[in-house]
Amino acid sequence: MTPQEITKLNTYLRKLFKLPSLEVRRRPQKEDSAEVYIGDEFIGVLFRDDEDPNDISYNFQMAILDYDLEDNG
Repeated sequence: MTPQEITKLNTYLRKLFKLPSLEVRRRPQKEDSAEVYIGDEFIGVLFRDDEDPNDISYNFQMAILDYDLEDNG
């Protein structure tokens, strides 16, 4: 992804989720995707779908592990 795309996605996702600490970062050695973090915690990957150059979209993939759902209280 280009730096311009990352900036736009950063702005969009921060506004959408109301999370100023959310950050989209370039992936080393990958051109078609970026990593998403909240603070220092990795939460998922954004993939660029440009199969149809006239209709570019982005897909966000986030894995939720079962132990993350356990109540720690």
